[in-house]
Amino acid sequence: MRHTLVASLAALALAACGGGSSATVASLGSSENSVTPDRHRSWMSPDAKKRDLLYVSDQGTDDVYAFSYPAGKLKGTLTGFNEPYGLCTDKEGDIFIVNTEAAEILEYKHGRTSPIATLGDSGEYPVGCSVDPTTGNLAVTNFQASGSKPGSLAIYADAKGSPTLYDAANVRLYEFCGYDVSGNVFVDGYTSSGSFALAELPKGGSTFTDISLNTTIYQPGGVQWDGKYLAVGDQYYDNRPEAAIYQVSVAGSVGTVVNTIRLTQGSDDVQVVQFWKSGANVIAGNFFTKSVGFWSYPAGGNPRKVIEGLKIPTGSTVSRGR
Repeated sequence: MRHTLVASLAALALAACGGGSSATVASLGSSENSVTPDRHRSWMSPDAKKRDLLYVSDQGTDDVYAFSYPAGKLKGTLTGFNEPYGLCTDKEGDIFIVNTEAAEILEYKHGRTSPIATLGDSGEYPVGCSVDPTTGNLAVTNFQASGSKPGSLAIYADAKGSPTLYDAANVRLYEFCGYDVSGNVFVDGYTSSGSFALAELPKGGSTFTDISLNTTIYQPGGVQWDGKYLAVGDQYYDNRPEAAIYQVSVAGSVGTVVNTIRLTQGSDDVQVVQFWKSGANVIAGNFFTKSVGFWSYPAGGNPRKVIEGLKIPTGSTVSRGR
């Protein structure tokens, strides 16, 4: 049986209901320059390298799509994955794609169709990633190890070679990670009892600090530094079919929520796995509507733009053109 994390987790949720929002709607099948999608090979529009691109992983097709950003026009498709999950970028604009079932992470140059590097993560189920802005190190969250063993945080020095694995005492199943501007990395996930866990690995350190949070997160989502606060996602805000992102101020072992960003989509249910904050937007796939939404950050509410036509949109990241 395929290890479809997002699908198995979504089975716990309510079925999607009808309705919609008044957002601008684009389609997966719409593209500029009359490019026709080809699911049998990777392809990119000739102008993709020069454009800002939004990359979205789709576990339902085992593809990663590249859309012009912020227009949302399809510019390319990367194929050949085995459950692509989390995405992240470095300061050079390279894209890292976590290929969960293959236990590897693939690195692509912006707007290119072939990987420039493959990082092995043998015996693990990698799901999320983040790049240290101070060193270029790549952090990858391993949801769990083979044999249902506890997960870990894998760090690849300079995004190369074999990783060093780090274990947080209070985290058994790891979801996502995010570096801040100082090179500290934060992870979220589940404790052994199934409750939410948040921890920090200080730059250069080897021991995690557990962080208590003054709210309840029901299903951990993405983690990203937003420039001032740690943004932590909840795939089911308040245990309802609605997503949220918390802006968290962290001091030592204490995390304080300073703002709650609720993500809605008209009368539709919302499940957001991994989001990506880019300027005044937060972009994420909605499992229920099989679409990608562009929400205002930090206002939230209904999306201003929607890209439709995906199957299981999971991870997202924005890479800048050159």
